[in-house]
Amino acid sequence: MPDMKIVPSVLPADFSKLGQEVEELEQAGVDGIQFDVMDGHFVPNLTFGAATIKSVRANASVPFEAHLMIENPDDYLEEYVDAGCEMIIVHAEACTHLHRTLSKIKDLGAQACVALNPHTPLDHVSNVAGLLDMLLVMTVNPGFGGQRYIELGDKLKQARKLASSLSRPFDIEVDGGINLETISHAASNGANVFISGSTLFKHEGGKADCVAKLRANAEAAFTS
Repeated sequence: MPDMKIVPSVLPADFSKLGQEVEELEQAGVDGIQFDVMDGHFVPNLTFGAATIKSVRANASVPFEAHLMIENPDDYLEEYVDAGCEMIIVHAEACTHLHRTLSKIKDLGAQACVALNPHTPLDHVSNVAGLLDMLLVMTVNPGFGGQRYIELGDKLKQARKLASSLSRPFDIEVDGGINLETISHAASNGANVFISGSTLFKHEGGKADCVAKLRANAEAAFTS
């Protein structure tokens, strides 16, 4: 069984104290932190850029993921690697030359991940699977936090089968609507990296308790 990884999105964080929020997430036992970069064009929302991420990079030692929900991501890859992001996530729907984009991420020294929107079939990444460190299966339509989880069990199973067929299997990440219940569905269909935003920040027992419960539920449910 691959490691079950809990990676919070900072989208629900208090941005007036983002550095402190990042520190608290690491102390809660997360496996990484995701930064949702939105440009108001590829998705109907606008968030922040590389400078914001760079400003809090020293506040945590866990890996940072830049989830680029933007048009023309190739123009900005270097900025996010320089900001301290160990993994760069690009959307297949935004990349005209996906192989070139992933190769550039690798050349910059970062790990490469492709995100697929709910409607986008898995075959969009079949020809670049060997370049992937992770595949992100979106379980909501990107752009806003707090949305309801879309069940994509067959897609996740196919993704796990593709990953397992390689000599260097990649992780399967899910993002959107992940809570203490839906994480079991995602894990049971092959996901092993879970983005949690609203659930983790609003959990009454605190962040550490939520991370522990999310991880335990995923481990109990996972099937290869």
